[in-house]
Amino acid sequence: MTSRPAPVEHRRTIRVVNAQGLHARPCHAIVTRALAFQCEFTIRKDGRSVNGKSILELMTLSAGPGTELELVARGADGALLLETVAALFEGCFGEERDPAQRAQDPRVRPLDTPRGE
Repeated sequence: MTSRPAPVEHRRTIRVVNAQGLHARPCHAIVTRALAFQCEFTIRKDGRSVNGKSILELMTLSAGPGTELELVARGADGALLLETVAALFEGCFGEERDPAQRAQDPRVRPLDTPRGE
């Protein structure tokens, strides 16, 4: 008998930066994107893992602004899934960024910084 190799596991840590945190609309956006992928997908917060393809499980994380989450995908398309979901977080799900997170996010340029610096 030949044993199957273990699926490749991909991990990425992200921070919730939108002002409302993970409420129904962001959770729906995550699940909608995640269901297009074949890999397993979990999201971890404070040692607790939930199915990243279940809106109800995601909402139980109670992840407010500033919360760090670990995204874990197992499977061949896992890296692409993590890129896709991380982009949702980085774009604040099309919502307002939490002011407290603006100062912590090095990709956010202060308003008084000239372009090109």
